[in-house]
Amino acid sequence: MRYAHILATGRYVPERVLTNADVERVLGEPVDEWLRHNVGIEQRHVMADHEVTSDLCVHAAEQAMRRAGVTPEQVDLLVIATDTPDYLSPATASVVQAKLGARNAGTYDLNSACAGWVTALDVASKTIAADDSYQRVLVVGAYGMSRFVNWKDKRTCTLFADGAGAVVLGAGDTPGFLGAKLLAAGEYHDALGIYTGGTYRPATSETLALTQGRPAVQFLRKFPATFNTDRWPVLLQQLLGRARLGLDDVDVFIFTQLNLRTIEATMQALGQPMSKTHWTMDKWGYTGSACIPMTLDDAVEQGKVKKGDLVALCASGGGLAMASALYRWTA
Repeated sequence: MRYAHILATGRYVPERVLTNADVERVLGEPVDEWLRHNVGIEQRHVMADHEVTSDLCVHAAEQAMRRAGVTPEQVDLLVIATDTPDYLSPATASVVQAKLGARNAGTYDLNSACAGWVTALDVASKTIAADDSYQRVLVVGAYGMSRFVNWKDKRTCTLFADGAGAVVLGAGDTPGFLGAKLLAAGEYHDALGIYTGGTYRPATSETLALTQGRPAVQFLRKFPATFNTDRWPVLLQQLLGRARLGLDDVDVFIFTQLNLRTIEATMQALGQPMSKTHWTMDKWGYTGSACIPMTLDDAVEQGKVKKGDLVALCASGGGLAMASALYRWTA
């Protein structure tokens, strides 16, 4: 049997910081107290004017490869999970391959919005298990949503930020990847997203006028406020049940970093202490498809994830897509 192992993690946090006070000055109204109390965000990082999504990927990937002792030429497959690509086409993964010099790697992008990285991790892990020609796979989650934010829309500009997180996967003969569970509530596909630029609404002067001249992320209609707290526990319990494990067997839970209050409510519903989770939205804002690998890397750096630990990942995003995965930590 072949199993996928996470050999190393990496992340990239852009240098530019926007505090809640900075956002207040842009909006012209107070948001700091509300954000701290209701969401848990104190600041966010956004990429520089000269940076694009592929640059974020490269920084995170290089750190993960360096820690894993893997060269770009040794990467067999490169998967980029993002819904803020450099271009509609071609895939950002091909751009990253060129910038890294990973000339032997196959490439593709995966878009499952903010559930994309956990979904990509599932696909990449199963690829390693099924095909022994894949020895090293690089899985990167990247978010450049600041390029799609209307800075006068307080529902979006207060939350979204930029960054990237990466892991290098390798093959082992002991269980590392233990399984995944994907779900979706497609009836909410038109609730949150970037709805200009595709075939449904091509980027014309008329459609761009609706979003102040460029595609912008928008909340268009409501979905249940308790969506994540209702569904994350069920998703995790189903996944753990398939693995014949229980909630108490999990050492570390890593969730989508949109709202700290949601994570607190979920941990309470699971009957688990907050000491068994980790969060980063307070210092990095909401980094979408990058937030789980970035937070995982931060937890590893702080010694919260140790060899032998069972790590549960749980994500959700626009679509509304959901993904969870279980890993036995072997690094």
